[in-house]
Amino acid sequence: MRVLALLAHPQPGSFNHTLFAAVTDELGARGCEVLAHDLCAEGFDPLLRADETGTVAGAGTADDALVARYRAELARADGLVFVHPNWWGMPPAVLAGWVQRVLAPGVAYKLEHADGEPEGLLRAGRALVLNTSDTPETREREEFGDPLQRIWAACVLPYVGVTDVRRKVFRTVSDSTAAEREAWLAEAREAAAALVA
Repeated sequence: MRVLALLAHPQPGSFNHTLFAAVTDELGARGCEVLAHDLCAEGFDPLLRADETGTVAGAGTADDALVARYRAELARADGLVFVHPNWWGMPPAVLAGWVQRVLAPGVAYKLEHADGEPEGLLRAGRALVLNTSDTPETREREEFGDPLQRIWAACVLPYVGVTDVRRKVFRTVSDSTAAEREAWLAEAREAAAALVA
């Protein structure tokens, strides 16, 4: 199984980095080919350019080797992993830009009519989203309605054909203990193992 794994956190040494390492290690140990990318470390430019807003597959990628690479790897992936913090109820800008630039029409989906249903083009049928947060679960759910769940499981991933969306949230990170973090890493490894079982 080939898994495309993306990390979106700008601070080296963050707990997101530790989660990402644990998950990619687990996937590799289970025989997966892991296509792992730290979007910030790779210098990915999240700004969607005007020439990328067309409907032609590959539009605007001729001079952006990273976008072309991510699109090619995405097309070959059997599963997806996203690791990122919850910032203002959204993924960090680098990952939002990845969604906009890489999950392009003709690459990740096609839409015959503006008011029609999209046809997902990805072969990856499942995804794992791991989030860190400093918002308590009750407040996230009752006050904000868990926007990251809606973004990934209702808006983005089903649109491109991913029907099995799994998500785990680790909270609250800023006041967590070493023991809590070790338990979270074990949970993340278990979730990765289940993704490819």
